[in-house]
Amino acid sequence: MIALEVVFWVCAALIVWTQVGYAAILAVLARVFGHAQPIAAPEPPPPPLSLIVAAHDEESVIGARIANARALDYPRDLLEVIVACDGCTDATAARARDAGADVVLELARGGKIRAQDAAVQRARGDVVAFSDANALWEPDAARMLVGAFADPRVGYACGQVRFVQAATGAEGGNQEGVYWCYELAVRSYESRLSSITAGNGAIYATRRDAYIVVDPIMGHDLSLPFNMVRRGLRAVYVPAARATEKMVPSLLGEFARKRRMMSHTWPILVRGGMLSPRGYPPGYALMIVSHRLLRYLTPFLHLLALAANIALVAGGAGALYAVTLALQLALLLGALLGGALRIRPLLLARYYVLTTASPAAGLWDWLRHGTEATWEAAEGTR
Repeated sequence: MIALEVVFWVCAALIVWTQVGYAAILAVLARVFGHAQPIAAPEPPPPPLSLIVAAHDEESVIGARIANARALDYPRDLLEVIVACDGCTDATAARARDAGADVVLELARGGKIRAQDAAVQRARGDVVAFSDANALWEPDAARMLVGAFADPRVGYACGQVRFVQAATGAEGGNQEGVYWCYELAVRSYESRLSSITAGNGAIYATRRDAYIVVDPIMGHDLSLPFNMVRRGLRAVYVPAARATEKMVPSLLGEFARKRRMMSHTWPILVRGGMLSPRGYPPGYALMIVSHRLLRYLTPFLHLLALAANIALVAGGAGALYAVTLALQLALLLGALLGGALRIRPLLLARYYVLTTASPAAGLWDWLRHGTEATWEAAEGTR
């Protein structure tokens, strides 16, 4: 019985720490010890910048993406726009040229990372920035993002992406926007104290001479920040560099997107070097464990906690364990009902359960049949 209690309370404590406690402690530490956020645009003239958009069959949005890039408040002669077409079978390349892209690469299908690698080889900018084909940057976003590199210690900078709510599907509206506000706050605290542990694909940049070629199944969002830290550079979050991107409309669609992402994440954890403490300052190593490893282990912690709780109640443990079991079952029931009743608390419960399950599903996919370097656009985001 004691062993079951230990299992239950250790699992519960780790879940609470990674979901709530870590952010709360970071907020206090950032307020006391944190660096100022890099928010100022660089003094003119800014450095030459190459903006790279990797695209696979994006004819419906690539024209708007290039027009948006051309409207950026950045000197025209210092901004190069590159579209790397990853095995496109539609009119993406032609529409990118018509819209005014400086370089259009028509590549064999090799995946997003290899398309980005090819674009970096052709890039002329001292800074290389990256964007999704469906993302739109605010006019000052490039200047704000590049401003982070005025600090010679910075090797990677990630901007702020906000998700635009699309029409809801039959399964109920996606609650990713709620979680994303929380994630951005945590990212801000990490950046002020040390370096961020992950970025996003909509708006980020590196120094060209600091760019890292990674395994094509290991995306930049997770691979670049910790590798920059290993090289003695900082990976920072620049909230003043803003972009928008359309949200997956349904919860099941969001689950599928996160499941695919997690099939790319587990290789980074297991064999990509993320969990090796070599080269990490102690504080950053704790961030990796708290925000990444424990977050991805959460579905297994929940299962262990539930199994131990059931065994404790069946064995006649005290009333406290009946209450904790009831709370866990209520969460699962709320998630189940959230599929039929579009009530905000139920939708949030459904979102939490599905997205918490996605690391386990992604791990299953990776172990069962590996992970492909290629990708398809998420449902409803174009």
